[in-house]
Amino acid sequence: MVTSAQQQILLQLAEKAIRHALERGQALRINPIEYEEALRIPASCFVTLKRNGELRGCIGSLEAHRSLVEDVAHNADAAAFSDPRFPPLREEELVGLELDISLLTPAEAIHFDSEADLLAQIRPGVDGLIIEEGYRRGTFLPSVWQQLPTPEQFLQHLKLKAGLPPDHWSPNIHISRYTTQIFGTQLKK
Repeated sequence: MVTSAQQQILLQLAEKAIRHALERGQALRINPIEYEEALRIPASCFVTLKRNGELRGCIGSLEAHRSLVEDVAHNADAAAFSDPRFPPLREEELVGLELDISLLTPAEAIHFDSEADLLAQIRPGVDGLIIEEGYRRGTFLPSVWQQLPTPEQFLQHLKLKAGLPPDHWSPNIHISRYTTQIFGTQLKK
């Protein structure tokens, strides 16, 4: 997890990545060596964009495979311009755009012997979940608990996101959990 000063650096980097792509039509290239060591370690994050409280883009990484600064810059660009649910961000949408970064802890498998056992282990408001079965996979960040406050709702909608029926159950389902450190800003001019 990062300090408040490091949070500001990452928020500025995410904004810079979005503005750079808008102005130049290409992704921002960064050199991780220019950042302090804590921001260069491999880490995973999600960048979420909202306008007037409504989702405008959300892209992230579930596994740490590049430095945190690279992951933030890449995911900010992707949330703004490559989220298939939304058209690319336009310049006139920048003012007032809400930008959140969610840093993920490494995912840990949850061991359960039934859906009831799984539901009893889920921590509302704390856990982000990853569901996997065969080639199907989906995740919800802990912030989704605001819209889906019960473990039953959270799990049903997560199944839907992964392309499974909401009442689906199988011994082949794998569930992992992670937590996040979330921080954000609202873009000005």
